[in-house]
This record gives sequence, structure tokens and C-alpha cells, in this order.
Amino acid sequence: MMIHCKIVTPNGTYASLDTKILNVVTTDGQRGILPNHMPLVTTLAIGMMTTEEEDGRKYYAISQGLLHFANNEATILVDSIESQKEIDADRALAAKERALGYLNSSDPNIDYKRAEIALKKALNRLKVKEYGS
Repeated sequence: MMIHCKIVTPNGTYASLDTKILNVVTTDGQRGILPNHMPLVTTLAIGMMTTEEEDGRKYYAISQGLLHFANNEATILVDSIESQKEIDADRALAAKERALGYLNSSDPNIDYKRAEIALKKALNRLKVKEYGS
């Protein structure tokens, strides 16, 4: 038995796939969802999402969003998502350094919350890129 998963971003449908298990990071911690899991609506945190598809385990870097699961169908709404293969490590490293620069700045006009989120996203992308490599 499989879970049908539809992933949607502000740019439209990112992917529609079938998986044996869906692992996500929620604001309450990590969750593993198997077929026939009880219905669920939860908020997603910046983190790694994994799936077990026909051709093996896949790793994704996701930003915050929402997960709805019922009747073996998952709908994931996220601001952004990148598969492990899509992540440009150099770009993620540059984003990390840029965010650290903002956080270490004494400029009173810096939006520190935004810089913290940018840093979390960059670190997550680097983690997913390196995971299992």
C-alpha cells in the first residue's frame, strides 16, 4: 500500500508521487506517516522531508508549510522545496554566509528574524545535500 503525495508551492504543483512512508518535520517534531495513518493536519517546519519511492529513498529540503493527510492522500503546501539533486551547495553556502553576516551586523535596520529564517533554510539545504552522500 502506498501514500499518494501532492506537493504544491506558490509556483504550482511541484510533484505528485507515491511513497511507502512520508517523513516530515512539524512544529511539534518529526513525524513518520505510513499508509492508513489517522487523518492529520499539521504545520511543517523548515526541515528535511523523506519519501520511500519505487526507485529508492528521496530527500527534500522544505520550508515552512502545511500538511493535510487523509485516506492515504497527503497534500503538502510549502513556500519552497528542493530535492537533494536540485540543491546547489555553493548557492546554499553563500546564503548561509550572507545570513551570518546580517546576524553579526550591528546595523539597527537589519531584520534579525528574517536573517535567522534565511540561515535555517540555508543550513537545512546544506544538510539535505550532504545527507546520505
